[in-house]
Amino acid sequence: MPFKTFGLSDPLVQGILATGYTAPTEIQSQAIPAIIKGSDIIGCAQTGTGKTAAFVLPILDRLSHEQAKPKRIVRSLILTPTRELAVQIERSILGYGRFTDLKALAVYGGVSIGNQIRSLRRGVDIVVATPGRLIDHIERNTIKLSNVEVLVLDEADRMLDMGFVNDVRRIVGQLPKKRQTLLFSATISPEVKTLGADMLKSPKVIQIGRPRNPIETITQHIYAVEKALKMDLLLHMIEDWQMFSVLVFSRTKHGADKISRRLKRAGVVAVSIHSDRTQNQRQRALDGFRSGKYQVMVATDIAARGIDVEGISHVINYDVPTHAEDYVHRIGRTGRAAATGDAITFVSSEEEKYLREVGKFIGRKLTAQKCKGFSYVQSPPPEPKTAKSSEPSQRKQLPRSKHASGAKKSYRRRRK
Repeated sequence: MPFKTFGLSDPLVQGILATGYTAPTEIQSQAIPAIIKGSDIIGCAQTGTGKTAAFVLPILDRLSHEQAKPKRIVRSLILTPTRELAVQIERSILGYGRFTDLKALAVYGGVSIGNQIRSLRRGVDIVVATPGRLIDHIERNTIKLSNVEVLVLDEADRMLDMGFVNDVRRIVGQLPKKRQTLLFSATISPEVKTLGADMLKSPKVIQIGRPRNPIETITQHIYAVEKALKMDLLLHMIEDWQMFSVLVFSRTKHGADKISRRLKRAGVVAVSIHSDRTQNQRQRALDGFRSGKYQVMVATDIAARGIDVEGISHVINYDVPTHAEDYVHRIGRTGRAAATGDAITFVSSEEEKYLREVGKFIGRKLTAQKCKGFSYVQSPPPEPKTAKSSEPSQRKQLPRSKHASGAKKSYRRRRK
């Protein structure tokens, strides 16, 4: 089914084709016609199935047809939990709407509010915002929401997990009661249903795939390995399997930085991304990973929802997530848009309880196995030099992994 069958405007169809899309996904096929008709929607589909386009396209179509209404007033508001996701959605709007006359702005914290205020004064049609920064604008009276026609709550489950429910309710209180409301999420918990019941009117529920189940194009692997050997196993896989676009998840910010440093020390081009990084640092890391500058990006769960990079070959859970639903969102970063991908999880004896919870959550027994070809014997640390050594003094070198040269060569081959 081509996008033209939805009745979308010609400039919008041109924008869709220019981005490389030729046919809609299942969530898009069901959601777009319902949204165009004006229905409130609760859309649930696995990560990577095209939920963003499912709400962006009908919003662009609606606003582009409203020629008689004033331009450059905020007519659509999209709320999202993270800065990265706000930027991703803004890029999607600009890409799909490149042949329309609509303006969009991403509003989020961690950057100068002054630039956002100036853009809002010039006028925009669509605002994509994180709750905290949007409330800053509301309190400063630098944004007007009284003309919003369409509200989108994207990744609603994550917004609730991050404690944004009161902020969301406060923002919705600023909006017209007569509006269309769209709620999209990868999982629909009882809390999300309660939120939707308060804000949506007779919503149409669209469920794609089985709830809590990762998409079928992702192959899941579980490897038993103790904590002290995880880095050796990671380096072994990067070299032996010639991985080229790898997203590694760490449970903590400190852990993400530590993994990144050890990878660099071993000759792997890596970068870390988490909430302690400035917005510019996070964006440079994402852009570098997207362009192939970095072979590996190490992230925490807080940044997981905003990582939309095509061609991620492997997602590796260096640590098993303590919250089972985070497992689904982590591994959903690969196998996107019907592509295939591999999800690998390292599990130590201390983490087996978390793995069991993940299995219960997705309704599948996850059994750990040993990685073939990997020596489970930890390499001894190098012996320190004695004070009486007759060797000439040399510049102190950081210890390098035995896998470093191979990983670096295979990455260079790919880059060429």
